[in-house]
Amino acid sequence: PLATSFEGRHGSVRYWVKAELHRPWLLPVKLKKEFTVFEHIDINTPLLLSPQAGTKEKTLCCWLCTSGPISLSAKIERKGYTPGESIQIFAEIENCSSRMVVPKATIYQTQAFYAKGKMKEVKQLVASLCGESLSSGKTETWNGKQLRIPPVSPSILDCSIIRVEYSLMVYVDIPGAMDLFLNLPLVIGTIPLHSFGSRTSSVSSQGSMNTNCLGLTLPERPE
Repeated sequence: PLATSFEGRHGSVRYWVKAELHRPWLLPVKLKKEFTVFEHIDINTPLLLSPQAGTKEKTLCCWLCTSGPISLSAKIERKGYTPGESIQIFAEIENCSSRMVVPKATIYQTQAFYAKGKMKEVKQLVASLCGESLSSGKTETWNGKQLRIPPVSPSILDCSIIRVEYSLMVYVDIPGAMDLFLNLPLVIGTIPLHSFGSRTSSVSSQGSMNTNCLGLTLPERPE
């Protein structure tokens, strides 16, 4: 299988075809055309249809005083999605501390480049949402709060020199302290969810990836 076409900050995956026409007593005619390759990722597999969930808790300390804990639990219906879908986030945030906190959720893309025994990594924000501020003693519940996935490149998981991964971070923004966060892994595929796969998922109307998504993620081209 060929790796998906990709343009990254430190490297790229590109494909083209070259043709030459040789004629007696004349210079050869040469032509080069680029084309796009998708390594299809079908999200209708047991691994990518499995729910992702986690729970964390944090207790804030200020000198000799200790406030109550801040707790966060979050769940999404599956691991695999396609661009244009909305991730439904089920979460509960409880603030027993003395500070005002804000629950948030973001999607991150992580690019890893491997060459000559070294690795460079680039992490960038893809999408985000913000909940309501929570004062001390308050609780907020997300019953399927939606975060839409924009047009992004699909995951690249089987290439030896370039890897593209995604994650959903659900976290609590705590002023003056380290945030409390949960990382839920995502796989961005190319074959959408079948209608019988889930009753509550929002499925993109496109049956295949739009090739324009490759240029929307990282406009910068390497030298």
